[in-house]
Amino acid sequence: MASGKGLASRLNRRITFQARGNPTDTRLNTRRAGQWTDHASVAAEVQDVLPSRAERLDDSINIGRRPARIRIRYRTDITGDMRIIYGPRVMQIVSGPVEIGVREGLELMAEEFSSGSETA
Repeated sequence: MASGKGLASRLNRRITFQARGNPTDTRLNTRRAGQWTDHASVAAEVQDVLPSRAERLDDSINIGRRPARIRIRYRTDITGDMRIIYGPRVMQIVSGPVEIGVREGLELMAEEFSSGSETA
């Protein structure tokens, strides 16, 4: 890492990964639409990403996207179809996760949607 500090020293936030489950209704023996369930709570580095000037001008209709770059320690059980809970924010993973270094960490991009388009 260029700053001389390792990834672990920058993991100063707590996030929760959630996965969509497939619970079964035992009374009717049918499957319901999957509910989000907690998968893992981990330390993370969360950096909000500011849009470029061109993106601000082109995006005349603001749908309330708030992208963030998230880094965590390396794990093999995190997938792109999960979502992230960070305080009051609910974020969907839009890119990654990708490995940082040799199993040092994972980096992913996530976006919060505040216009009601969040995948519930």
